[in-house]
Amino acid sequence: MSDHDYIIVGSGINALVAAAMLGKKGRKVLVLERNDCIGGCLRSEEITEPGFIHDVMATTMVLFLTSPTYSAIGKDLEARGLEFAHAVLPTGVLRPDGSHVIFSKDRRRNIATFDELSLGDGQTFLREMDALGADAPFLFSLLGGALWSSQTLKTLARQGWSRGLRKLAAWFGNALTPARGYLETTYRSEDIHALWAPWVLHCGLGPESAYSAEMLKVIGFALELAGAPIVKGGAGALLTAFERLITDNGGEIRIGADVESITPGPGGRAGGVKLVNGETLKANAGVICSVTPNQLYERLMKDWQTTLPADIKASVARYRYGKGNMQIHYALSEPPRWKADAELGKVALLHLTPGLDGVSRAANECERGLLPAEPTVCVGQPASFDPSRAPEGKSILWLQLPEAPRHIKGDAADEIATPADGRWTEEVRERYADRIESLLASHIENFSGIKLARRCYSPADLEAMNVNLVGGDPYGGYCGIDQFFLWRPFKSSVNHRTHVEGLYHIGASVHPGPGLGGGSGFLLASSLK
Repeated sequence: MSDHDYIIVGSGINALVAAAMLGKKGRKVLVLERNDCIGGCLRSEEITEPGFIHDVMATTMVLFLTSPTYSAIGKDLEARGLEFAHAVLPTGVLRPDGSHVIFSKDRRRNIATFDELSLGDGQTFLREMDALGADAPFLFSLLGGALWSSQTLKTLARQGWSRGLRKLAAWFGNALTPARGYLETTYRSEDIHALWAPWVLHCGLGPESAYSAEMLKVIGFALELAGAPIVKGGAGALLTAFERLITDNGGEIRIGADVESITPGPGGRAGGVKLVNGETLKANAGVICSVTPNQLYERLMKDWQTTLPADIKASVARYRYGKGNMQIHYALSEPPRWKADAELGKVALLHLTPGLDGVSRAANECERGLLPAEPTVCVGQPASFDPSRAPEGKSILWLQLPEAPRHIKGDAADEIATPADGRWTEEVRERYADRIESLLASHIENFSGIKLARRCYSPADLEAMNVNLVGGDPYGGYCGIDQFFLWRPFKSSVNHRTHVEGLYHIGASVHPGPGLGGGSGFLLASSLK
């Protein structure tokens, strides 16, 4: 018999959650990571100048802090060094003319802010948040629960009984509303439209996508409740806590362990894995893969192709990936001084955008393979509430561009020559970053004078760091309604099991989708004995 009950392929947030929870159940777990460090999209490094600690990819932990995962193992992680830093002002928006909105964790302040923008919008916000809060148990059971389960059926039955079937159907119809329609018919102020519109991009959606309005309400509710916390000292501290928890419970983590294939066991079940170095490892209870569908079925199951069901092959071929992502990081000699309002320097995540139409236009340009002429820019200011991220008196900026084409067909501004093969090059990356920097500098006093260093990652760079970020897509695949919820990753998918006994699929590509809540790892580990 093997020393391992479960072998987990990959070490992103879902894999670490599954390993930690299974370890607490007394199961022996082996985590295999092909790279030289664990964490998937979680990593912190000094990538610009010494002493400046950047979260290279993901940074905001609101989904983790409000998740069932944190309720289950948060105290264990805190006992192993995990701490969060919190900002009073989680988000805001800044438009080209300097008009801006700052969103607080204080409900009364937010109501007053919205009413100043347009009388009545504050009370509208209050009603919307109260309504979502009343629906929260039902809504979050669908967003984060095991959909194919008796518990979900019971929940739906209770809702149907209490609301009535027609009203329940109306509830689902309202939940499918696109963000544009919702914002334009709910709030009068275009500044409020501009505040919320960029957040659909963080869900892998666009303003015209079905159910994007519901996600905006969820995000607003979560940001007001828990803010936009980050890991104190960098995301690496969370990884260290996870590693200690897993090993304390008898688990093992191996880096530089690239899995070549899943090996069959008795009765055709998943029996273990084979590494690229030829080493074979056995699993007594099962193999858990935190990867994309293409990695699982085309690479890891290459020896199973003759027995792969036709519908699985067809589903893999039809699986789609979403918009790419780009990251830009700055080391600054002093904190940024925003021209429009000094208080903007205290905002954890500030979006730069013309507004709802600007987000829509940039997202559409990206989806058509164009470098957006005026992209939506998410500016993170971690050092403003976690001083440990930079030397005393200095600062960093974390920029995310959620509208970067996976394959480039042209430049919407017709300024950057793009390669004929559509691939990102260093020249295209840096020239596009110059466009972003020009936009950023227009809002910050003496930006060129305080800029010490810049480090950029194109969609291609992100995929090179993590094979699951296909074309730089950080969400494990397109998140539209036809490839989400019950239908993620495939129309035939049932929770996190595959057609092979003992082989399980977790990660951003499966329900409940992307994010740092560790949802699929939590759901699977909760269901396994």
